[in-house]
Amino acid sequence: MSLQKLIVPREAAGARLDKFLSAQVPGLSLERARGLIEQGHVRIRGKKCQPTRKLWGGEEIELSRPEPRAPPARRFVEGPALPVLHDDASWVIVNKPAGLSVEPAGGNVPSVVELVAARLPPFDVEGQALPGVVHRLDRDTSGCLALARTDAAAAALERAFQEKRVDKRYWALVLGETPERERLEGPYGRDPRDPRRFTTKVRSARRAALSYEVRERLRGATLVEVKLETGRTHQIRVQLAEAGHPVLADALYGPDETRTHPAASAVGRHALHALRLSLPGVSVEAPLPEDFQRALALLRG
Repeated sequence: MSLQKLIVPREAAGARLDKFLSAQVPGLSLERARGLIEQGHVRIRGKKCQPTRKLWGGEEIELSRPEPRAPPARRFVEGPALPVLHDDASWVIVNKPAGLSVEPAGGNVPSVVELVAARLPPFDVEGQALPGVVHRLDRDTSGCLALARTDAAAAALERAFQEKRVDKRYWALVLGETPERERLEGPYGRDPRDPRRFTTKVRSARRAALSYEVRERLRGATLVEVKLETGRTHQIRVQLAEAGHPVLADALYGPDETRTHPAASAVGRHALHALRLSLPGVSVEAPLPEDFQRALALLRG
């Protein structure tokens, strides 16, 4: 159990204890601060407090953090390989294979979070010995995925995304011949006709934006590099498909041609790979997986 001491500045007089802690301790959510207070892990003059206690300024707060709760002991030291692209005291970045969900989805199939927790400890996020998830990849998208080791690291990563200091680049194999470069932007929301899908053809205050440029012209297809400006669910697949350039083998957003194309069986899933990820002070690249390379070779003909 770690102990942290904070002196309340005079200008914080009148603030609530839970809100003060959430604002002063990096990565400590308001919900987590309340939980620690209610469990007796926050004391003033050695005494337990209530989350709503008003501070008067000048007092010393003692915050003790219990050891993180271990995940269910059942599973998943064994599973698919997860090549590590970067590992430090704040973040782990792995090359996620296609076919794995980022977070637990039930059943007997491991998730990236469970595999990383078992293989690359320690983690302490929201009181659990699990990595913090700040961004995600679709189950069948491969490539760079960053996970946080601590609450502070998760908060820093989330702030970097909000401040546009994260650069994510994807490679996609799309059908047809695209413009040399293009920027796509529009509203974004769930498709009212099919809750599994998303679309730009809705009225929504949420926006989705990306840009792409051609990396290689292929036989009946194009290899493009996509730069994300926003991080919406399924965004690349949706915006490219609705622009007339569906991702190869995309069963959800592409027409039948994307699944019957000769190269579709070579990749066996939508042909989208998170190639590069640049965070403040860290930049990594995930090599193209074999299935993507097979499809690329067929399209080169």
